[in-house]
Order: sequence, then C-alpha cells, then structure tokens
Amino acid sequence: MASFLLRKIRRELDSLTSSQLIIVLFLLTFFLLLPLGSILYKGFVVGNHFSLAYVEQTFKDPQMIKIPPNTALMKFTQIYRFKLLPNGSRALIPINILAIGSEGPDFGYILNSIFVSTSVMIFASIIGVIAAFIIARYDFPGKNVFRVLLFIPLLATPFVNAYVIGKVLGTSGLVNYLLNNVFHLPYKLVISGLPAVIIIQTLSFFPIVYMNVLSSIINIDPSMEEQAENLGAHGLKLFRTITFPLSLPGLASGATLVFVFSMEDLGAPIGLAGAFGNGLHTHLMSFYVFSQFQQAYSLSLVNPEAYIVATIMLTIATIGFIIIKKYVSLRQYAMLSKGGRWSPRLSRPKWLGLAGVYAFMTLLVITASFPQFGVIVLSLTNWATSGPLPTHLTPNYILALVEKPGVVQAIKNSATYSGLAIAITVLLGTSAAYIVARRNITGREAIDVLATIPIVIPGIIIAVGFLVFFGSLFPNTLFDPFINPGTLLIFTYTVRRSPFLTRSVFAGLQQTHVSLEEAAMNLGASRTRTFFSITIPLVAANVIGGSILSFVYMMNETSTSLILGSHQPSQGPITFLMSQVIYGSGQVSAVSIAAALGVLLMTLQIIAIAVSNYILKQRVAFLGV
Repeated sequence: MASFLLRKIRRELDSLTSSQLIIVLFLLTFFLLLPLGSILYKGFVVGNHFSLAYVEQTFKDPQMIKIPPNTALMKFTQIYRFKLLPNGSRALIPINILAIGSEGPDFGYILNSIFVSTSVMIFASIIGVIAAFIIARYDFPGKNVFRVLLFIPLLATPFVNAYVIGKVLGTSGLVNYLLNNVFHLPYKLVISGLPAVIIIQTLSFFPIVYMNVLSSIINIDPSMEEQAENLGAHGLKLFRTITFPLSLPGLASGATLVFVFSMEDLGAPIGLAGAFGNGLHTHLMSFYVFSQFQQAYSLSLVNPEAYIVATIMLTIATIGFIIIKKYVSLRQYAMLSKGGRWSPRLSRPKWLGLAGVYAFMTLLVITASFPQFGVIVLSLTNWATSGPLPTHLTPNYILALVEKPGVVQAIKNSATYSGLAIAITVLLGTSAAYIVARRNITGREAIDVLATIPIVIPGIIIAVGFLVFFGSLFPNTLFDPFINPGTLLIFTYTVRRSPFLTRSVFAGLQQTHVSLEEAAMNLGASRTRTFFSITIPLVAANVIGGSILSFVYMMNETSTSLILGSHQPSQGPITFLMSQVIYGSGQVSAVSIAAALGVLLMTLQIIAIAVSNYILKQRVAFLGV
C-alpha cells in the first residue's frame, strides 16, 4: 500500500505539477488567505488573547443596529412658489413634495446593508425570472434585439450611473421637471437614501439573475414539460410545478451573487453622495468600512468595530459561495438529459400576450439602460451644470482623457496595473485549472474552491486585508500599502479577477480529451513539454478570452482601487479618480470627466466581450463587479 501511494505521488507530483502547485498555493495563500486571516486576527485577538470584546462593542453600538429603527420612509411637505398668470400677474401656488428615503428607513449600518441587499435580491430575482422566461419560452419579432439590450445594465459605469439616477430623481431632476414644467402638476417626487440605492442596484444587477435563470430554463429537458402537459398541466401551473423548480439552481446562484454584490457595492452610495450631497445613503457596511480605512494612514487609528463589520461581510460572502457551489452542483437536478439536444420549446403569444411582452420588455430595457445612456449624455454635454436637461454639446470632457495630466496618469496607472496583473493571472489561472482538471492529487477540490471564491468575496474586504497584513508586516517596503499601493493593486486585481480566466481555461480543458496529451507522453514527451506544446495550444482561445475579460474587469475594479488608491492619489487608477471627482472634488462640471472615463470603460468592455465571443465561439460569462 505504501509503495502504491509513493508511486502515485511520484507520478502526480512531477516537476510541472509541483511548480504549478507552488505558484497557486503561494499566490492564493500570500495574497488571499493571509490578508483575510489578518482581519480575523485584528477582530478577535486582544492583547494576544482570543476575545469577543470587539464583537460585543460592535453590536452594542447604536449606529450599527438601531432598535427601534427610524422608519420614516416617506415625508410629505408643502412649499409655495410664484406662477406667472396669463394677465401678467403672479400668484402663489402650493407644491406638494413626497420625499422617499430622505429621513429613513435607518436600521443601522449592519441591518441597513442586509435590508438593501435582501430587497435588491428580491426585486432583481422577480425581474430576472420574468425576463428569462419571456426570452426562453416565447418567440416574437425583435426578440434578439431585447436579448442584446438586456446586457446593457452590466456595462461598467461605476459611480456615474448612480449620479445619473440622482439627476433624475432629485428635487430639480428630470422627473420633477416633467411633472412641474411639462405636465404642470403641483407635485414633486424625491427619492434618496436607501430606496435610491435599492433602485440603482436592482437596475444594475438583475441581468445576473436573468442570465443564470435563462441558462437553467434552456437546459431543461423538454420531455419533462411535455409529460406534465400530457397530464393536464398548462400555463401558470406548468411554470409553477415544473419549469420554475427546475430553474431554481440558476435562480439560487444568480440571487446569491446579487446579494453579495449589493452588499459590497460602493458605486451607488458614492454616486448618490455626489448627486444629493447628503449622507443618509452612507449608513451601509461597505461605506462604513470604506470611510474607516480611507484615511487610515496608521492602522492604530482604525476603530476596531471596522474589523468586526468586515468579518460579518466576509462571513455572509462565504455562506453565499457555499450556496452557489451547492446549487451549481445540482444544475442537472431531476433531469436525465439536457434540453440543448432538442429545439427549444417556443410559443408565439397571441396579440394580448404579445402586447404585454412588448410593454414589459420595452419598459425594462429603457429604465435599466437609462443610466448608461445618461453617462454618455453627461460626457458629451453640459448636463452636469445645466439643470434637468442638457443645453449644448461639448467635446471638452472626452478630450480631457488625453489632455488633462491627472486623467492621463489615472488611465496609465490602470493600464499598467491591469497589464502586469494579467501576466500573473495567466500563470495562476492556467496552473490552478490544470491541477483541478488533469491531476489526481489530494486537496485539488480545495484548490478549486480557493481559485473560485474570490469572485464572491467583497473587494473592500480584500483591500482591508491587504492594508492590515502588508501594512503591519511590510512597512517602508515595496509592499507597504501606505507608500506603494500601486504594487498591491496589481495583486488585488490578480486575486479578484483570476476566477474569470481560471474557469475559462478549466472549461477548455474539459472540452479537450486527455488522450491527446497521453499520446504525446507515450511518444516520449515529458509532461512539461506536453503542457506547453499540446495542452496550451489546444486551450489558447480560452486563455486569450479569459485574459481579455479579466483585463477589462481589472480596469473596472472599484472597491480595492478606492481604499488602496486613497493613500497615494498619484498612484490611483481610473475608478479612484472617478470616485474623487464624483464624491470629493466639489466641482460639478468635473462629473462629466468621470462620465467620459465611464464611456471609456464601457467601450473597453464592449470590445472585450465581442472579441472574447469571437475567439471562444460562444457566449462568455458577463459579470460587472
């Protein structure tokens, strides 16, 4: 038995596998596990002893959990303004203002985050399921157009999309302009605070649920629905008893991702801060952690509660990952075969149903895509300073991308960090994917988990872990986050975005039969030579496609860029500059420069998706985190 195990170890742990294993374990341990562990150490070790003192302090803090909460969701007020009458005189008329979210609800940082994330998850799930069912089960003119347009909300426009919503829903926004100046109604509607965050995040994240549910519905074995129809199940009963239960794995995965992405989001609160100029929306865990570490030039100045809040976010993300892993493993649940072997089950709705489909899809596409179109308008006009509507076009903000030194430097920083991170990501991703797909070694399941879990860990938590771990152990070195954040941004980008490349390469290896590699080794080639001369060429398209996607998402990286970049603004990337312009510059016109940067990011993302689809000859994963 011992000799058999020894032969297996020698066979599996050759020089190539050993090298790959060292690379994967070093990068994921040093730049993921140890930084995350440092947060737990800071939160639960007091005076070199395990303690729950900070936990107790956190949950006793009335700012963390407010019981009873301030639940003044709506507030009615009345103001008067002069109106010019036809005879030339003026008269005072009342204006009724309905303010939603300006004075609540406020449950404290922790419960606010759970409330917002749960609300976004529910609303995104409802919208995503309906949209996925329509696309998967109905055939109607313009369907492919709607299919493409439903991806627009995922185009990255961090901070600026929330600013656009603020321009629409604010006191002097587009909605109230239409109510007062176009329809001449004596009413104003203002939505801010947590309800505004929920609206923005729902519009941004529902496509994640839509894509996962659509994939599940398409993969349903048609015979199961046909058998149910033969037994008398039709319409809503068929959907409720067969279609919906079989799509639950996709719904569970998409909804869990939405919950985690909502909880870590900084774009919505910062963008709303620029639009409304108030702080109600900052009562979220993500913003609390961000504000605590943004100006923390010494870790001793950080409130210990921040580590407990970060631990809570990390715990929720880990639970979410476990749920995803469980339901993804059940994707074939209750089915003997996949629906893709037959023509999809499509029905053509009657005129009343067709009208309902067009009404829902048109309203959804226009509403969900408005922030992205608003960003384009901001970048090309004076909308940021002109009031509810733009008054003239200007190329100045687009030209600023190549003329203003600060903007050019931010673009160079992002390109440099992302380019170097891609080189490391290719090394990490191909090594992890090859070990999991091709090697039979103990612990490869753990490597699979470690290589995948960063996709759901909030970036803000990884950034905090880098601050604590490297700030404590590597002061005044190349890895000091307070002196050289740019160096660490390269590795945060690598860790955060490597799952895109890892899963892409893993998929390519699954589609490539191992016999091709075995044939090369039977002819005398070493495993290393086989890997570089046979395996890599066979999955080159997957490596290139995953690299392109990873690069663009690195350029869009928000959370880690904000926290690490704040300590050396000159080393800040694009998204850090955008946050500064939106949240801290005080110059309203500068928002249009942030919008121009948003247009640049959207353009890069569109090109990356198109090129990746062309290379891989299939629809690739599209997650805007």
